[in-house]
Amino acid sequence: MNALTGSGRARPGTGIKVTTPHMGNLHLLLEDLFGRLGVEYIKPPLSSTKTLQIGVKHSPEFACLPLKINLGNFIQALEKGANTIAMAGGHGPCRFGYYGIVEERILRDLGYDFRFVMLEPFGDGPWTFYKTFESLAPGLSIPSLWKILKVSFAKGRAIDRLGRRSLQVRAYEVNRGDTTRALKEAEKILAQAGTTEEIREAEAAAVAVIEGVEQDPERDVLKVGIVGEFFLLLEPFSNFDLEEALGHMGVYLERCVWVTDWIAPRKDNKIFGYPKKLIEEKAAPFLSQNVGGEGRETIGNTVMFAERGFDGVIQLLPFGCMPENIASSILPKVQQVHDIPVQTLAFDEQTGKAGMVTRVEAFMDLLWARRNGRLISVPRRGKKPEAACGGCQRAGTA
Repeated sequence: MNALTGSGRARPGTGIKVTTPHMGNLHLLLEDLFGRLGVEYIKPPLSSTKTLQIGVKHSPEFACLPLKINLGNFIQALEKGANTIAMAGGHGPCRFGYYGIVEERILRDLGYDFRFVMLEPFGDGPWTFYKTFESLAPGLSIPSLWKILKVSFAKGRAIDRLGRRSLQVRAYEVNRGDTTRALKEAEKILAQAGTTEEIREAEAAAVAVIEGVEQDPERDVLKVGIVGEFFLLLEPFSNFDLEEALGHMGVYLERCVWVTDWIAPRKDNKIFGYPKKLIEEKAAPFLSQNVGGEGRETIGNTVMFAERGFDGVIQLLPFGCMPENIASSILPKVQQVHDIPVQTLAFDEQTGKAGMVTRVEAFMDLLWARRNGRLISVPRRGKKPEAACGGCQRAGTA
């Protein structure tokens, strides 16, 4: 049996064709999960300029970029035959908790006929969590759901580990693009695994594919951490494939948010490797309150990257994102205290790739200047910058 299809068919008589928004490699996990549930999964086309244009056309002007892309995903999936939309819920103060409600109303105003299912956080209660899945797969028992989630989530963790390793290998690849091709092949290997044991074996084989990429271990690379709003971090289309572009510049990357870390009930950050409690402790001297989204995590992770000796940090956020705007206003203080450059990049539908690349290249020049001693440190409050080039210093500002 192919693990992607579970029973291979939707449950008799349900007629449910469920879809979800794209967000990085989330669709790989959902293909496995819905297949095991016996629910037909309609995957939207990968997010593209067309997706964004559709979403922008029907969204409020000042809505966040992720909402506009999500809406485009839903419209494209409904046109492919989906009749059920599943969307994650949430609680404030971030506007994400309103996404599902707003998107549903827009789609109904456009005349689409569908069923809408909101998957609320696990913390709202296990029974509510179970009933959401049971509504998609009638007759599903709690033990069966737990078993399915456990196996599918194990595969999701493995997929994230492959992605994490690819960010590191790409900085050393000899032939440009080999790591990206190897990652796609590795994901295909893992996708066919069914049982927990098969997942372990497939992951080992998939890792070997990525490690097989020809590398130059002597290459001098920059180490950069990526922080910010989860959708901008996880969805390559939303940030112009920034991670791949940086890897091709010879940058060793670590990202602080991964799909399974984000949706895990305990939020223990197994993929990133540092528990949420520790990250909050690191943020506390600068931001001790939850401001929604990943605002506090952005501060804490920046501190941790600095303490681990990274050359710099890049913050990604949708234009107008309240939690990340709060974080970006605090980051200059973090830079002063921990002597680490931070580049803030905000995205909306007006953002151009060429401008983003120019800013990132300038930031990399800044980091190389610091590495080579031409720029000694991030200027602390009350001090003038020690730099060989004023342009290098300006490149590090948000």
